[in-house]
Amino acid sequence: MSVALPGRAIPGERAAAVSSIRVVDALLLTTVFAITFAKVRWTVGGADVNISDVTAGLFLVAFVLSRVDRRDAGLPRASWTLLVFFALFVSVYLAGFFNLGTIEDRDLFVKGIVKFVIHFLFLVAAVAHLSRRGPQFYWRTLGWFTAGIVVNCAYGVLQLVAAQGGRNLDETVLSAIGSYQRGGINVYGAVGEANVYRINALTLDPNHLGIMLVVPLLILLPIYLRLERGHRLRAPLALTLAFLAVVELATLSRSGLLGLLVGFLVLAVPYRHFFLSKRFMLPLGLVVAIVAIVVAQRSGFFETVLRARTSVGGGSTRVHFDIYQLLPPVIGQHPLLGLGLNTFSSYYEFVTGKSNWGPHSYYLALLTETGIIGTALFLGYLGYLFRRLGALRRLGRAMAVSGDALAARVRPLGWGLTAALAGTLAANAFYLTMQMYYFFALAMFIVAAPAVFRRRVVNGRL
Repeated sequence: MSVALPGRAIPGERAAAVSSIRVVDALLLTTVFAITFAKVRWTVGGADVNISDVTAGLFLVAFVLSRVDRRDAGLPRASWTLLVFFALFVSVYLAGFFNLGTIEDRDLFVKGIVKFVIHFLFLVAAVAHLSRRGPQFYWRTLGWFTAGIVVNCAYGVLQLVAAQGGRNLDETVLSAIGSYQRGGINVYGAVGEANVYRINALTLDPNHLGIMLVVPLLILLPIYLRLERGHRLRAPLALTLAFLAVVELATLSRSGLLGLLVGFLVLAVPYRHFFLSKRFMLPLGLVVAIVAIVVAQRSGFFETVLRARTSVGGGSTRVHFDIYQLLPPVIGQHPLLGLGLNTFSSYYEFVTGKSNWGPHSYYLALLTETGIIGTALFLGYLGYLFRRLGALRRLGRAMAVSGDALAARVRPLGWGLTAALAGTLAANAFYLTMQMYYFFALAMFIVAAPAVFRRRVVNGRL
């Protein structure tokens, strides 16, 4: 008969605890891997439930059960701070409920707040889990997130090849899992008798994909630039960066390119001397070579497309600017709390007669749907994210001063995350992706990183 000593787990209990942690690990990795697969969704009770809703929900359940089983109620300070923000956001959204005027508004509000609750609680739990699991699991999670986006982009390339042959890859693949809901690759227009395709892969819009790609490109670039000569990841990262950049161009997303430009300006502060190095020129040269080969085959076609996408007088450009004209009337009616969460499309239909239109700007959505109070709260949340980034960069400097080799990873990570956040903020001026799951994954990496790598300092390993 075995007797458990106070404060110690018997072998069976220890094995069960390890097993439950591995389940939580697997569900977190699965969630970040599939977090951009928006087309993989099913209609349940009149609402769209995508694969990330399912995996994030399972992760939350597993996380809670694991903590209950181990009688562990501890959360890092960062998770408690996020819970405070969560409570404040929900309070503002619920207060805005009283501005809703129709049943349609209420239905949209419920869908919006349910998604938000799942997203933000996932963020809280994921930060707590990453903080406990340490640096190795953090890098592993970032790797799975990147791998998911690479797979998404690879699907997009196959989607483009299929479209050139007159086939709809989405219909073929997604119908097999009951997830196809019409549509396919985006058709931007036509030049002569040839369609102009914009890759959207498993996202819902080519602009979504273009803006999402800002995150891995800007996070991975400084890490790649700081890898030691002969490091086993140098070639894979160079190829990954080149591939993601080519897909970025294939989306024809001006918002995505704007985000990349802003991110590069941020990275130019600490890494400008790398931008003329062979290390940077290698992936850039691959991109230029691929683009040159493709363009050379149909130069007139691509010249017409380039002219259309760089024009500032087109109809799509006017929509992005004209829609801001709807802001003053809304602010005049509901200045403090806005129209109500997720209800802009209902208001837009009332004003213009066009249904199911988003605000084409995260900031317009923020102001019209949550008012001045909601916007001020979100700015406070952004301030917190930038504070965490500042803490991570300072931690990297401290590690470098102390001679820790890991500083060559932590400092580039800090700058990469900073550039990714700045680029995403810029890209969302004329589109809105910051309400999607991938942005909560970006916030997860930002908030968790200082706690993850500070443990290395606290444990006396500097």
